[in-house]
Amino acid sequence: MRELIAGAQELQISLRPEHLDALRTYQQLLIEWNERFNLTAITDETGIQHRHFLDSLSCLLALEPGERFAGKRIIDVGTGAGFPGIPLKIVCPGIKLTLLEATAKKTRFLDHVVETLALEDVTVVHGRAEELGHDRAHRQQYHWAMARAVADLPILMEYLLPLLQVGGRGLAQKGESAPAEVHRSTYALHQLGGQVRRLISVDLRGINETRYLVLIDKVAATPERYPRRPGMPRKRPLMG
Repeated sequence: MRELIAGAQELQISLRPEHLDALRTYQQLLIEWNERFNLTAITDETGIQHRHFLDSLSCLLALEPGERFAGKRIIDVGTGAGFPGIPLKIVCPGIKLTLLEATAKKTRFLDHVVETLALEDVTVVHGRAEELGHDRAHRQQYHWAMARAVADLPILMEYLLPLLQVGGRGLAQKGESAPAEVHRSTYALHQLGGQVRRLISVDLRGINETRYLVLIDKVAATPERYPRRPGMPRKRPLMG
């Protein structure tokens, strides 16, 4: 896993032997299950290490100096095969992680990974963000809400912000369209109680495009009418 180690060092992340062992097992499970189920289009080891593991770990760049994820309640919305949540949990075992995924075969895979790696304080939820956002066990309960490659930012904000407590932060992993998506999100953020904190550009080993972390502050409570019923945020984004 030399590429993974080198790429992590470039992000100023030090991977210990136990981290590498867990990520190696996770990689093998992903490859094995992908032969039976379509979990991800990226199936080679180098691609997994660059585009899944390093991309997930780049979320650590969103932390302020001295800040830690440990002890924080984090929800990964539309996690798919577990990204970015599971790599972050492996490297930061103190987080309390919820993995939200709407596809049943992917939640079965996530349950298997959590059991195989003996990950504690991880909850796998089969469901949709529009529904979870009205569940009192989850609404405005999280310190961090994250998502990668789920939806355009105006749509994504309606998924993430209702789950965050006031003072919490949303983190969206985006490609080169991030600045334009932020511009389109002005109205949605105003309606949902969010405010852009900053954009962080990320250059990852093995990926020939600039990635971005879009960091959002939850500055006010989200009105009870949001999120709207399933499908509506995508059908009619909050664009003013």
